[in-house]
Amino acid sequence: MQLLGLNTTELEAVLQAQGEPAFRGRQIAQWIYRRHAASFTAMSNLGRDLSARLEAAHSLDFPAIATRSTSRDGSTKLLLQLADGERVEAVHLPYPDRLSVCVSSQAGCAMACAFCATGLGGFRRNLSAAEIIAQPLLAARESNVPMQNPTHIVFMGMGEPLLNYQNVLKAIHLMHDEMGIAMRHITVSTVGILAGMKRLADEKLQLTLAVSLHAPDDELRHRLIPTSQKTSVKEIVEAARYYTATTGRRVTFEYVVLGGVNDQAHQARKLAQLCKGWPCHVNLIPWNAVPDAALEGAQFTSPAPAAVKQFRDILEDAGITVTQRVQRGADVAAACGQLRAFDAVRQLATA
Repeated sequence: MQLLGLNTTELEAVLQAQGEPAFRGRQIAQWIYRRHAASFTAMSNLGRDLSARLEAAHSLDFPAIATRSTSRDGSTKLLLQLADGERVEAVHLPYPDRLSVCVSSQAGCAMACAFCATGLGGFRRNLSAAEIIAQPLLAARESNVPMQNPTHIVFMGMGEPLLNYQNVLKAIHLMHDEMGIAMRHITVSTVGILAGMKRLADEKLQLTLAVSLHAPDDELRHRLIPTSQKTSVKEIVEAARYYTATTGRRVTFEYVVLGGVNDQAHQARKLAQLCKGWPCHVNLIPWNAVPDAALEGAQFTSPAPAAVKQFRDILEDAGITVTQRVQRGADVAAACGQLRAFDAVRQLATA
């Protein structure tokens, strides 16, 4: 039985079923989620006999780290190989005052955003709660500080988190209850899955919701995100407002800025109108270039700094709170929209 992905209560039940006292389950939870043990034999206070019986009957199947790619800025992309051979990526992002981890929720992605390399291989499967929680635990082992858990989690890796709702929610509770990560420091990013946004709002957790908008009008958004044809910008904003009204949490609109595509002044003014009068903010993300072959001929360019500044100024002049994503890990294809880019290029080249 796989014990990674079980919470303390579930681990207590497993140990009691083996005739052990409940506190043994609590010890194992501490070893897994706070002390980052990779095996039962590393759990030194269990005793040799119990460790041996656990090894015989159960497992801690962490994904294997196939490769590590470390950026000049200190971020590290981990290419993880899962038990069935699927591969996903997670990014370890150290900052002076925090340790963030960007995690994947699916192998592949079905959203097919035109400017993003991640979805090129299509959707393959959902990740289990164990495969999701393994990512921050493995990233924690990359830290220079022993037994330091990440302080911030962003579900901005491969996949659409709200299309793997139950496993993502289970992983979130493990991050909070077992690893001690504050709910306010966990961000769930969605392309705008309306039912999932409402369902998450009704959980009334203090999560941060980030909505990938990328365009202020339906025509352009449908071109950039072909799978969004049945969803309007108005509906997405209404779902975001519902999230804020239900949870009291401010929503972030993620806006990948594409040179000459969605960086015009009239588009900034239209976006400002969508954001006026309620607590949200816009996170501008200048597009991170990926190899042309990866996007199958799509012609996108990074925006000019002057265009980004003008766009930001218009929003701020309208009273909208704006942040701009600091690019991390682009030199190792670990930045936003680049995950699995190099693998996708190889797959296209050999197809």
